[in-house]
Amino acid sequence: MAGQGSGGEAADRRYMAAAIRLSRKHMGLTATNPSVGTLIVREDGHGPVIIGRGVTALGGRPHAETEALAEAGALARGATAYVTLEPCAHHGRTPPCADALVAAGVSRVVGGASDPDPRVSGRGYAILRAAGIEVVENVLANEAADAMSAYLTRSSRKRAEVTLKLAVSADGKIGRRGAGQVAITGEIARRQVHLLRAESDAILVGIGTALADDPLLTVRLPGLEARSPVRIALDQALRLPVTSRLAQTARAVPLLLACGQHPDAGRRAALEAAGAGFIATDSFEGRIALPELLEDLAGRGLSSVMVEGGAEVAASFLAEGLVDRILLFVGEQAVGADGIDCPLTPSRVPEGFHAPRPELRFGGDRCIEWVRVA
Repeated sequence: MAGQGSGGEAADRRYMAAAIRLSRKHMGLTATNPSVGTLIVREDGHGPVIIGRGVTALGGRPHAETEALAEAGALARGATAYVTLEPCAHHGRTPPCADALVAAGVSRVVGGASDPDPRVSGRGYAILRAAGIEVVENVLANEAADAMSAYLTRSSRKRAEVTLKLAVSADGKIGRRGAGQVAITGEIARRQVHLLRAESDAILVGIGTALADDPLLTVRLPGLEARSPVRIALDQALRLPVTSRLAQTARAVPLLLACGQHPDAGRRAALEAAGAGFIATDSFEGRIALPELLEDLAGRGLSSVMVEGGAEVAASFLAEGLVDRILLFVGEQAVGADGIDCPLTPSRVPEGFHAPRPELRFGGDRCIEWVRVA
């Protein structure tokens, strides 16, 4: 029966790839749940046809399987379901997705990544098999896991996943001393960074960057402005000015300040009045304890954090072994002798990382990705 209704292994991979692409639609918008993609496919006498599409809804509910089955309706009976993550098996107010697939009468389920959640792991597939449904596991499992790596990191490591994004000049510099923001890359690469922000739960900088650059840290791509992530600044002493662009926009786009446990009451009151929120942090050797901060962020439902801070913040996350993914944008121009050294370059990457795919080009700029070896 392998491949029935879908054209075999090659077709299974093709439909799973399409489901993975669909899953990216709501990345960063599904709260504590992963953004999963589901396709329902059946033969119509002339070949396989997609009759239902679903992606985890905004806020995390309904799940992708429920959405796809609702679109497919009665046609789901005898069809194949492609799901990028093992269907859930635990009961809440609504039945688990595995039971929904059984009730809909699908004859076959093709799964991508495995779910480390002990309430799900293996149990979703067991429910399907017990009902006589053919199950094919681990189709494009690595690709599916890559698309929901933030959820998998939070589930397995109990902390938010960290992507370190850096822009480095041709001569290995991250900026120029005392110059504020320095354009390292061109407009096309900067637009790609905004797209990455739109797929993240949070974006983080240190107070040094916040003071020197006065950034907004929002998504400024037409049509995607509403997908700006939560903005976080490491600010032990609450030095962020109320007049800063971060504070002035805190009611429009959430702002969290990671501060010490006993910050100045007047500063806190002024920033709170502007709309900022606060995370009281532990300290280690005079600095914010980053592992505990990432655990607290996971507890708030934030699975992915893109670190866009300066050289000091980047070096701190690297030194703590907390970086899961590195995105290095390499510009064409040199900054010069007064530049600030970047903590890493294409020829100087920390041990334990590998490049999962070829480098990308955005205009004249390059983007190289490294992922921590599991």
